[in-house]
Amino acid sequence: MDPLPPDMANHWRHRPGQPPGRLRYHWHMLFHGQPEVRGLAATARGKLAGLPGLDMVPEEWLHLTTFVVGFADEVPQASVDAMVALARQALADVAPVPVTLGRVAYYPEAVVLAVEPAGALRPVLDAVAAATRSAGIDGRVATEPWMPHVSVAYSHGTGPAAPVVAALGQRLPTTEIAIGSVSLVAQTQVGHSWQWQPVAEVHLGG
Repeated sequence: MDPLPPDMANHWRHRPGQPPGRLRYHWHMLFHGQPEVRGLAATARGKLAGLPGLDMVPEEWLHLTTFVVGFADEVPQASVDAMVALARQALADVAPVPVTLGRVAYYPEAVVLAVEPAGALRPVLDAVAAATRSAGIDGRVATEPWMPHVSVAYSHGTGPAAPVVAALGQRLPTTEIAIGSVSLVAQTQVGHSWQWQPVAEVHLGG
């Protein structure tokens, strides 16, 4: 179980080199065809509604950050095409991955739904990371170690975490889904939200 943070922190702090509006390529797992995930996130948002210092993630921007590629203005189109093609090759023989959501985790900057077992999605991460690097781009995981999760709220304040934990608790109804694709998107910060333009979707199992 993840330790509970004593205090929340501002997720929207200034990030050097990343002004709002600058696009960065990410590999994300998205949930447009997964109403179960949207419903679970809506339950979480309902329990957190009214608490100060939180920015809820709208259902259209729910995502599981898989691999951070690089700024779009620094990645040639040929590299984008190559990494997508390589990812399709690598994932053609990987079946959709069953995972479970329901456990709530708390970080200073975000309230998230853990995606478990954590190692189940590692083949997808490894495939898109290898495809990105083979296309000549280093890229990186968003956190080390990589812990797959779906953020339901980001913090813009610095108050105590206890009221947030008390409102939502550490468990929501267990929800089982299968991850069947990973998407390359061009993402940027818009106000207090992450938004993106779709670039390509790679389906597991071809």
